[in-house]
Amino acid sequence: MYHDQPRMIERIVSALTYPTLGLVGVVWLIIGALTRSYPKKFTMYHIFQSVFLSILYVIVNWLFWQIVNILSFVPLLNRIIRQLVFWFNMPLVFGYSVVQCVIYGLIIYLTVFAFMGLYSYIPWISDIIKSNFKD
Repeated sequence: MYHDQPRMIERIVSALTYPTLGLVGVVWLIIGALTRSYPKKFTMYHIFQSVFLSILYVIVNWLFWQIVNILSFVPLLNRIIRQLVFWFNMPLVFGYSVVQCVIYGLIIYLTVFAFMGLYSYIPWISDIIKSNFKD
């Protein structure tokens, strides 16, 4: 996507935005706005992607539990739904559930790619973020 190599501080900030759910990135943007030194496209890409993923996670999680609560009133579906929720949330690997393993795996993938100075790719989400930048 872009050809310039990011500096080490940009790679560190980009990598730290994912485990902190975008908080480090937002603080970096505020500091940049106060000092009038705006980050490069690489850093902006990772900051926006981490914030977008965090907001998307909250919305999807809230919608999922609303649907589960609504379906819990249906007589036959409530047992099936409860069993599926239990299977996905029961400890599987080192005390972590399937959902937690997927989320932590995604965070590790994004963090490692950002620290290496590469643009990580998540289908649809990265395309949305890339479409907001001018080449």
